[in-house]
Amino acid sequence: MTDALTKMLSERDWVMADGATGTNLFNMGLSSGDAPELWNADEPQNIKKLYSLAVDAGSDLFLTNTFGGNASRLKLHNAESRVRELNRLGAALGREVADASGRTVIVAGSVGPTGEIMAPMGSLTHELAVEMFHEQAEGLKEGGADVLWLETISAPEEYKAAAEAFALAGMPWCGTMSFDTAGRTMMGVTSASMVDMVEALPNPPIAFGANCGVGASDLMRTVLGFIASGTERPVIAKGNAGIPKYVDGHIHYDGTPELMGAYACLARDAGARIIGGCCGTMPEHLKAMRAALESTPKGPRPTLEDIAVKLGGFSSASDGTGDQSDAPARSRRNSRRRT
Repeated sequence: MTDALTKMLSERDWVMADGATGTNLFNMGLSSGDAPELWNADEPQNIKKLYSLAVDAGSDLFLTNTFGGNASRLKLHNAESRVRELNRLGAALGREVADASGRTVIVAGSVGPTGEIMAPMGSLTHELAVEMFHEQAEGLKEGGADVLWLETISAPEEYKAAAEAFALAGMPWCGTMSFDTAGRTMMGVTSASMVDMVEALPNPPIAFGANCGVGASDLMRTVLGFIASGTERPVIAKGNAGIPKYVDGHIHYDGTPELMGAYACLARDAGARIIGGCCGTMPEHLKAMRAALESTPKGPRPTLEDIAVKLGGFSSASDGTGDQSDAPARSRRNSRRRT
């Protein structure tokens, strides 16, 4: 039986994902330091509103409020015994919103990193990581998630553990990493090495890609790296809405709806099949992205210069793969950012 996301990808050139979770929840009153997952039980109407904001803005797929829903992270809030419950509730609320939308909307069960360092550098063993991810996956499965969605991963060992856990749960999945250190993840993974890792997995994802990171320009450069590998697996682009800045006591992302609309079209033209936003991406950004994708004809694959002109310069001279010259990258990095 074909899963819902694979079916949608077979029928569409692109699928639009959602935007920020934390930014929207903070606007609803979530306090910094609190576990958003507890709201699945304590503030269900706010979580349904979060999901509805994405659906109403045009998203075909949204992530559940379960990013930190593993035992390691929930232990910080004395809620490690509630993993299955909170994930089930997060997915069930999403299922309710998706089913009431009147169209096909994919509920993607968000699974974030454990927050621990994998062995041998740290104390988290492969077996324990698989156990934690499996527990979370089973809760999301019970709640009715269509697909599991691993995100913001930096260590390849953690990505592999999640893939094994999702196989145990018998669930289709997608997985993104965050490239935020000169074109690499915090643990040194490049776009090219991620492609190699994904293709070697016994249980590969439906789609893979990048989320969060430094800004839309850097994420687009990573996407081009994925495409350059020749992969035929659908690529995900989920970039932040600009660059974070501290304004009046809180973090503000400077990306305008117009910039995010340009980013969405560049991501599509680069070859990404699933396109969304991450931190700072609000409903107004999603609406602009949907409108731009529907009204702008597909163009040629963008160059790094195209990306720099439309989205701003890069944060580093190279994406870490060693196949780009430094000189033009430096000029792009210092170019003015268009917001």
